[in-house]
Formats: sequence, structure tokens, C-alpha cells
Amino acid sequence: QVQLVESGGSLVQPGGSLRLSCATSGSIFRLNSMAWYRQGLGKQRELVAVITDGGTTNYADSVKGRFAISRNKNTVYLQMNNLKPEDTAVYYCTLRDWRSTYWGQGTQVTVSS
Repeated sequence: QVQLVESGGSLVQPGGSLRLSCATSGSIFRLNSMAWYRQGLGKQRELVAVITDGGTTNYADSVKGRFAISRNKNTVYLQMNNLKPEDTAVYYCTLRDWRSTYWGQGTQVTVSS
């Protein structure tokens, strides 16, 4: 089994920055991709950013130029800059390998003045 634990969510003012972290443990295969999803209140869950084991990244159009995903082995980070109220959501990290996709419990990010 694989466990993921997110941290770093907080209340921040518009224009501010946050860095989310996701630590993993358990039986992790070397070949995997990791990603961040988010779900705002009353909204569908959406993919925010993904990074492969080779370091290839991809972003949702709504966060391009503001968010950056990175990883150190099997820990993944999401640097979020110039935050907007519409970024308010629960952010989830995932790890996907040939067996399954594993999810963390989520961390709340609230952007408000």
C-alpha cells in the first residue's frame, strides 16, 4: 500500500504565495507520476498539475505561469504564487503507478482578504 500526506494549506490573501508538500510512504514503484488535484466547494475535482518520474510537467490553463510542481524522489511540491480567490479549494496529491492511483486526504487552501 501507498500512503500520501499533504501539508502546507492555509488562509492567504489574494496575491500571496503558498507551498504545498506531499510526503509518500509504503511500497512505491520507481516508475510513477505524481499530481495535484483540487476541488472547490460545489465544484468538480480538477487536475492542477502533474509531474512524471522523468520530470515532465503539465498544468491546467488556469494556473500556468503561477503554479509550479516539482518533486524530490517521491515527495511532490506545489509552489503557488499570485493566488486568487478562485484558487480556494481542497488540494489533493496523487501517485499513479501500474497498480493504481493513490490519493492523500487533502489540505485546505483559502484565498481571501
